[in-house]
Amino acid sequence: MPAVGALDQTEPRNDWSREAVLALFALPFTELLHQAASVHRLHFDPAEVQVSTLLSVKTGGCPEDCGYCPQAARYHTGVDATKLMATEAVVEKARQAKAAGASRFCMGAAWRSPKDRDIPKVAAMIAEVKALGLETCATLGMLSEPQARALKAAGLDYYNHNLDTAPEFYGEVIHTREYQDRLDTLSHVRDAGMKTCCGGIVGMGESRNQRAGLLQALATLPAHPDSVPINRLVQVAGTPLHGTSELDPFEFVRTIAVARILMPKSMVRLSAGRESMSDELQALCFAAGANSIFYGEKLLTTGNPDVERDQALFARLGLRPMAVREGDAAAAEIDACSTTVHAGITCELVDGERVDARIEGQAA
Repeated sequence: MPAVGALDQTEPRNDWSREAVLALFALPFTELLHQAASVHRLHFDPAEVQVSTLLSVKTGGCPEDCGYCPQAARYHTGVDATKLMATEAVVEKARQAKAAGASRFCMGAAWRSPKDRDIPKVAAMIAEVKALGLETCATLGMLSEPQARALKAAGLDYYNHNLDTAPEFYGEVIHTREYQDRLDTLSHVRDAGMKTCCGGIVGMGESRNQRAGLLQALATLPAHPDSVPINRLVQVAGTPLHGTSELDPFEFVRTIAVARILMPKSMVRLSAGRESMSDELQALCFAAGANSIFYGEKLLTTGNPDVERDQALFARLGLRPMAVREGDAAAAEIDACSTTVHAGITCELVDGERVDARIEGQAA
């Protein structure tokens, strides 16, 4: 079992074994939080939290069978399918998010993967949102290499594609997409020069060993994700996972702490499930190394703590929103390719499917 001070986390490592990850999970709770907080302070200001807003720009009608997802067309969850939002409406939502303190704006669409005709429309949204001075993120499902390059050309900073769970538990939750499909999309995103946002969902009935497997899979990717969203399952009536046992809150905090230790330079994000978290639970997560949240009253198709509650919590804890890092989202940095995107680009793309983005209550 790792002892205090035994972790050298000045630089990330990609050789974590399952046994080492489980040993971290098994530490006494206060010792684990101490180690995670120590790692956090090596790389971040512990009083700063990166704030993102997530907008569903195309909701419902997904052809996949993810057991947690209310946007799957096969489940009766009361989520109606919608068309892709107009660029002007998306930009107005982004303006509101920036005014409320968000530094990153994520756009999610309920596709398995985007179609050829969808890319110019999404690219226009990306370029306009980035022009506001916000970091841009999108979650549109599986991407081919040309799709990834097109989104990068539009000025996209981050792409979200979650692994969801451990490789050995994946087939218990999803049958319409392989684990390798997710790894391939992440590879295309990295090769295109975009930053990756990749995490998973806990509380789906997995064991601690399988939670450790999810974090091990993330921490042994060729490059650690720049952002790691940790979703606490939102149980939505009509989905197969509705009515399952809820994850113990302390186990959730342990998951946050272990993620922080394994991926010391990544943003570890509290994503879906925050609406049901007490202020005290969120405070423990921040103490364990979480330094990113989604902000706003709605997270895709499920609730989220409202802006006023988040602002009050930040004030009580002495936290402040993290500013956009210089050079990450300046409008002046939109490259010339975005002009072509506005005019409408064409490239060979894969036929369309669904968003991997916790567009269901589990988030990017």
